[in-house]
Amino acid sequence: MRMRPTLSWTPPADLPPGTTDPEPVAEALAAGGVLVLSGAGISTESGIPDYRGDGGSLSRHTPMTYQDFTTSARARRRYWARSHLGWRTFGRARPNAGHRAVAAFGRHGLLSGVITQNVDGLHQAAGSQGVVELHGSLDRVVCLTCGTFSARRELAGRLEEANPGFSPVAAGINPDGDADLTDEQVGNFHVVPCTVCGGVLKPDVVFFGESVPPARVEECRELVRGAASVLVLGSSLTVMSGLRFVRQADQAGTPVLIVNRDATRGDRHAVTRVALPLGKTLTAVAERLGVGLDGGAPAKG
Repeated sequence: MRMRPTLSWTPPADLPPGTTDPEPVAEALAAGGVLVLSGAGISTESGIPDYRGDGGSLSRHTPMTYQDFTTSARARRRYWARSHLGWRTFGRARPNAGHRAVAAFGRHGLLSGVITQNVDGLHQAAGSQGVVELHGSLDRVVCLTCGTFSARRELAGRLEEANPGFSPVAAGINPDGDADLTDEQVGNFHVVPCTVCGGVLKPDVVFFGESVPPARVEECRELVRGAASVLVLGSSLTVMSGLRFVRQADQAGTPVLIVNRDATRGDRHAVTRVALPLGKTLTAVAERLGVGLDGGAPAKG
């Protein structure tokens, strides 16, 4: 069963206000067993815009849906042209202080796990281990016909060969790696098929309107069951794929803490929402706990 895409959410007027005191987050981390659930907001300081914050990509861009991608060759051409261009910029993004702080918390044994709604691989690039990629990863490509997986870099090379000289200037890059291009800029971009069976290739990410694989959902639910607390970082929780884990934690009596500048759909289930920038807040919490961020991070790929 496919999920109906949820692209927007209007906060009700009676939501509890956020705080500027990160001490509850520090206390939860000091106690250990924290499960991190991160969203697009943690990557904005790496130059990747989020969906719904100030200047978020949804104000100018409608993400590709699973239904459009699988039923329309024109939609696939448009997606791969935009994504091919976006991949060049997206792949150059590097972890920021927020990613490095999460990795440092993990190294010091304060976390029980990390679930990310992002597809950018920046948690792993910062050094986090065992990250569950709820919505998949742009680093991989899957054939919808034979199920063969392949590396995105390999596909990028094939697309370069099939579209020599393709280098339009994008108006912006989105959290899913999709660049903003006009139909004229997309032109007659040539999409390449699966090298095994000639089938349709799709990035190994969960599009809007597509269900997260059940086994992955259960893996996340098990992490929630084993967590002492859940820490949401940079997610509006508008999409049910992430919100359900916050609801699960709340129903089980597991404290939920949120660091997000704007109100979220999970605020009613949280003991606190810290309305401060992520990088600065997590860096301050790390200093409070005596956890070093170890400077930079290894380069991606």
